[in-house]
Amino acid sequence: MIGRYRNLTLYPVVFRALTGQSPAQFDALHAEIAPRLASARRERLLRSTRRRALGGGRRSALSSRDQLLLTVLWLRHYPINAVLGFLFGVDETTALRAVKRLLPLLEAAGLDSFRLPDPGKGRRPDLDDLLAGTPGLAVIVDTFEQRVQRPRERVEADTYYSGKKKQHTLKCQVAIDERDGRIVDVPESVRGPTADLTLLKESGLLDHRPDGVGVLGDLAYVGIGELHPRGATPRRKPRGKPRPAEDVAYNTAFARRRVGVEHSIGRLRAYQALSQVDRHHRGGHTARTRAVAGLVNRRLAA
Repeated sequence: MIGRYRNLTLYPVVFRALTGQSPAQFDALHAEIAPRLASARRERLLRSTRRRALGGGRRSALSSRDQLLLTVLWLRHYPINAVLGFLFGVDETTALRAVKRLLPLLEAAGLDSFRLPDPGKGRRPDLDDLLAGTPGLAVIVDTFEQRVQRPRERVEADTYYSGKKKQHTLKCQVAIDERDGRIVDVPESVRGPTADLTLLKESGLLDHRPDGVGVLGDLAYVGIGELHPRGATPRRKPRGKPRPAEDVAYNTAFARRRVGVEHSIGRLRAYQALSQVDRHHRGGHTARTRAVAGLVNRRLAA
């Protein structure tokens, strides 16, 4: 039973494989989450609708550390509740309650880890001459889609069907700081068919982006220059004509600059809660994504 195996942190390789975090990173996360969990517990016990006296009721079968470990493992491997309960020696409903209590706290911790670039800290030193017309400091944006259960109603189901993926999906936008790959923005998830440029416009990223920081995207964001003067995308192939050699060189340099967002999305999707078919009827997707983004940022900062 993982939660009771106190010497697990003596095996860093095993612990990292299970959680995506080193023991030191996990301990730091627990030190941050534990006070929030205790505060949430006090609020729950002191709520006006509670019928039991303070101190009444059953004791929690899992410590705060075990609850956090259970939730991180759930995000990483996405097992069903019965498996979680078996691993931690508790009933599956206890495992479900732990996830429901910890996920909002991890989402808040993930949001706390988002920091848009500060243009006062210096500009990109190795900007390619080919990209001289693009912002020297920028966030890179891209999206990923996760398959979801098909809604029962045909009309509603059609609004989730992604022609690109040939599946019913939810789409999530991710923005990173190009200097270190740290995730700086994750807006609300939307239905799969939503255009990337539309999602960017509705997310508000262009509005709260610091002055002097641009936004770079792939060809799905063609037209971003009309939304903001510091936006840039690769160059499109002229219709009916061969692609000019200078455009090929420009796009190669541009791809080298924006590849970091692909790596960051790969780190997110290493957590199976964002890769397997969503089992929660399209609910709580944004919270899971932000929670995982916080875990990824902590690993990058280590």
